[in-house]
Amino acid sequence: MRIHEPIDPATLQRLEARLGKVHAHQRLGVEQDHASQVFGFGRNFFHLENWYSIHGVIRGCLRLVGLYRKGQNNCCNIKRIYQRISLDKLPDAFDGYRILHLSDLHVDMYPPALQALTKAVHDLEYDLCVMTGDYRARTFGDIESSLKGMRTLRQHLKGDVYAVLGNHDSIRMVPELEDMGFKLLLNENTIIEKAGQKLMLAGIDDAHYFRVDNIEKAANGLDTQLTNILLSHTPAVFKQAAHAGFDVFFCGHTHGGQICLPGGIPITLDSDCPRSVGKGAWQYHQMQGYTSVGAGSSVVNVRLNCFPEITLHHLRKARPTRD
Repeated sequence: MRIHEPIDPATLQRLEARLGKVHAHQRLGVEQDHASQVFGFGRNFFHLENWYSIHGVIRGCLRLVGLYRKGQNNCCNIKRIYQRISLDKLPDAFDGYRILHLSDLHVDMYPPALQALTKAVHDLEYDLCVMTGDYRARTFGDIESSLKGMRTLRQHLKGDVYAVLGNHDSIRMVPELEDMGFKLLLNENTIIEKAGQKLMLAGIDDAHYFRVDNIEKAANGLDTQLTNILLSHTPAVFKQAAHAGFDVFFCGHTHGGQICLPGGIPITLDSDCPRSVGKGAWQYHQMQGYTSVGAGSSVVNVRLNCFPEITLHHLRKARPTRD
């Protein structure tokens, strides 16, 4: 399927029923108007991922300096990151709750990396899986290869999987992703229950390129007595999320730089936000955040000084400190 081909009536009907006519047609229209645009749209003026003619130049330069093969091998060396999140309001039933966080998979970019990802998640123990966008390698065109990769991945994931879309993902992917068992949160929220206690999980549609995010709608019914978690593809909206009352913010998009200087120093993070929220754990006011460097690769299938990751977040109830 190509992004500029007319959408078939059955898919359109499903999207309208799932998202409402306004959101469905808004997302489809934005994709149609701005697919593969290099300059002047979204939060950033310049979008390297859409400049496909330069991707070969980057590969050539990496081969010239002898780093291309090493960078490819790094794409398959996926690290497991264990992150503890202490929360005052966390219900007792969720103390020790484990959330597997996957981001920026780009499953059709490099087949050996997808094989490494399925192996990395297969034997993990967790209570819930969340994904923060970018499942497709390219930003427009064919979606079938990415859907095939997501179908393969789903076979290795246990239980409920909640997800949001990224700037590489077409809204046309939603029906099939949901048929596979992925639960998309597109400016929506849901309640997660355990032993009669609750926390809220919300998600927004892409806020980076398509800019169809709506935190106000995603936070509808937010109860400040609960622990409230927001999924976003990009960290760029972290201030809005904190002021809306969210306690935890999971995102990705930056790839941690993907091709970094020694010491993991990013050359660029492709986001209009401070580097302090560009990768790993951070905090803004009372909200705790985590920006995954991602499990896949974009532009070129190379990672240097920045290994791919999957993250296991352990939610723990904060203990009172003694004076």
